Amino acid sequence: MKQLKVLVSLVVALVLAVIPLSGATNAATKNMYVHFINVGQGDSIYIKAPNGEDILIDGGNKDGSDVVAYLKKQKVKDIEFMIATHPDADHIGGLDEVLKAFPVKNVYAPKVSHTSQAYKDFLTAVKNKKLTIKTAKADVTLSIKGVTAKFVGPVKAYSTSDTNDWSAVLKITYGKNSFLFTGDAETKAETDMIKAKKDLRADVLKVGHHGAKTSTSTTFLNAVKPKYAVISVGKNSYGHPTKEVLNRLKAAKVTVYRTDQKGTIVFTSNGSTLSLKTERR
Repeated sequence: MKQLKVLVSLVVALVLAVIPLSGATNAATKNMYVHFINVGQGDSIYIKAPNGEDILIDGGNKDGSDVVAYLKKQKVKDIEFMIATHPDADHIGGLDEVLKAFPVKNVYAPKVSHTSQAYKDFLTAVKNKKLTIKTAKADVTLSIKGVTAKFVGPVKAYSTSDTNDWSAVLKITYGKNSFLFTGDAETKAETDMIKAKKDLRADVLKVGHHGAKTSTSTTFLNAVKPKYAVISVGKNSYGHPTKEVLNRLKAAKVTVYRTDQKGTIVFTSNGSTLSLKTERR
């Protein structure tokens, strides 16, 4: 009987020892998912934060049905943060349809306007949702549980004749892993972020302007030091991505993934390590 009591005590002690450990493991292994959606020649990035918040950066081109369908496939119910990096149609073109399809809590965009129909449709959709656009600029932070999310650009105002340098540049850090989303920011904006001493270091770089030679300078790559680069690109007449940018990335020993070759690209981070999968639609 005494031996039985001792055995029961040992079993109880072991169970009590295991329970908190397994709970701690679950808490430590929450994942963040970053989806570079294949929208052809355009940008759309969906992020599922480790505590469940949904973030959308850009919405692809004029027909946003592909982005809406993808978000529904991911079982998205609402969007906590929508970011329009700049007014170009291949970035904000589908956001009006996303706004119609999902409840959206916050919308961020740089303080630059455009006369295009795509931009007007975006503004109308925001207004219809009774939302106010918050300014996306350097040092503005997003309150997302479990991660640090901060705009590192634009750091200043630029000419309105070309809105690329106005691009909202967001850095998200989860534990030891970080991502830099650059919109269409070009060399001038890149240089200004470096001069302003912004923290640009990131494991994953969303290559600026679909791989145009006017973005992703060698100096910028030296500041970011990415392990991986994603080029969101489709069939186009601009020559994107250019040989110049591909050569710069190669010289910097960056592993490159392209949506026109791999389809949608999804990174998973547990705060310590990154894994990747690609899926063609």
